[in-house]
Amino acid sequence: MAVLLLVHLKPAAVAWGWWRVARGEAAVRHVPGLVFAKALGSGHEGGFGLRPSVDHQGLFAVFGTEQAADGFIASSPIAAAYREHSRECGVLKLRATSSRGTWSRHPIEVTAQVPDTGPVASLTRASIKPLRARAFWRRSPPSEASLRSAQGCRLAVGLGEAPLLRQATFTLWRDQSAMDAYARSGAHQQAIQDAYDGQYFSESMFVRFAVVSASGSWKGERLG
Repeated sequence: MAVLLLVHLKPAAVAWGWWRVARGEAAVRHVPGLVFAKALGSGHEGGFGLRPSVDHQGLFAVFGTEQAADGFIASSPIAAAYREHSRECGVLKLRATSSRGTWSRHPIEVTAQVPDTGPVASLTRASIKPLRARAFWRRSPPSEASLRSAQGCRLAVGLGEAPLLRQATFTLWRDQSAMDAYARSGAHQQAIQDAYDGQYFSESMFVRFAVVSASGSWKGERLG
């Protein structure tokens, strides 16, 4: 079971947020039931590209049980602190329907089937080889442009552990058919093909999720 927090920090909380990103998993390691977690920065205004955002961030956490995930959302001091320090906060609870690869050597267990109806999500992340970073970022804009205009895409967020080299993309979709239509689009397929042909990544992971619950908002859009 995975949980994603997306936050737009209050101006006075920017230093607090970046301290959590700098600490990484150490900031949340004592949460009951936690398997692994990543405190993440974001691109400008929560988007993509090389320019980092000062005040948009995320926290991705994987738990061994749904009970542990629910406890984190409902009563964890860490989740409460993110809400307290944010002018906007969205929370999504997710079950993996397919998973390939690892994140810091952690796989994500598949625990659900693809839903017949309702929202779905995807997470793509990669550790980019330093000598391949220029080629990766040169090929990124067409895929991002097609994502922003894709039918049925409710949310697209650029996230990352570190500038340039450790990047992730989270997307939320109206339903499975909308996600599949984008996955078959030319720009997206070309970007994936280029990445694998060019051996851009030292580690990568691609996960699809069923959305169990969503609450709060992100960039002015209600997630529930």
